[in-house]
Amino acid sequence: MRSHGHIVFAGLLGAMACAGTGHSQQPTVDTSGYSAQDAAAFARRREAMVASQIAARGISDPAVLAAMRKVPRHRFVPSGLLDEAYADGPLPIGHQQTISQPYIVAYMSDVLDVTKKHKVLEIGTGSGYQAAVLGELAGDVFTMEIVPELGERSRALLSELGYANVHVRVGDGYLGWPEQAPFDRILVTAAPDHVPPPLVEQLAVGGIMVLPVGTWSQEIAIISKTATGTVERRTIGVRFVPLTRAPRPQ
Repeated sequence: MRSHGHIVFAGLLGAMACAGTGHSQQPTVDTSGYSAQDAAAFARRREAMVASQIAARGISDPAVLAAMRKVPRHRFVPSGLLDEAYADGPLPIGHQQTISQPYIVAYMSDVLDVTKKHKVLEIGTGSGYQAAVLGELAGDVFTMEIVPELGERSRALLSELGYANVHVRVGDGYLGWPEQAPFDRILVTAAPDHVPPPLVEQLAVGGIMVLPVGTWSQEIAIISKTATGTVERRTIGVRFVPLTRAPRPQ
């Protein structure tokens, strides 16, 4: 397991990950092609993002840094916000959801401690950006999104970008994906007010779950599952959109 104590303070400075921005439009992801010149410019912006926003705040795992350099974040943001694709903050993606701040994506990927031998469950696909980063790090990624429009959009984009190891399901992430359990790693990218018991149940012994927990005041919880129970620690303060549940029968 990597050591992360050195990055908590930096995370507090830059970890307002997914707060609403006041935008009311329902933007769509730009799936058009780019010229070689444009692609090179976006690559330079990714390199600068990693250097100034991520490595400078203490993220040092080579695999995480390589994934952040590789995944084209501009493909996951609304077409009207391309100029802000590599900015140090979240962006709206429609349906009252956001794409997380790059630092938070890197931080959560880092503390999840993912390798190619791991099977990962992500709750809250959203734009698909975090799923793509996990796709670079993990063996297989199973990602769930409760908003059908976002789930279908992300499924199409991830397929277009070649992430054959990322599998998308539209559904209630609180309940997890029991048919594919157990999972070596679970990442939740929306905030419940408590740790969902179904996700703990679907976490393999020896596995790690990372999620924001809380309502207005939220913290990242890192949960390790042992043969006798779970061990939890809290790290940085964050601001994520709430975890949305499907309507329950009356």
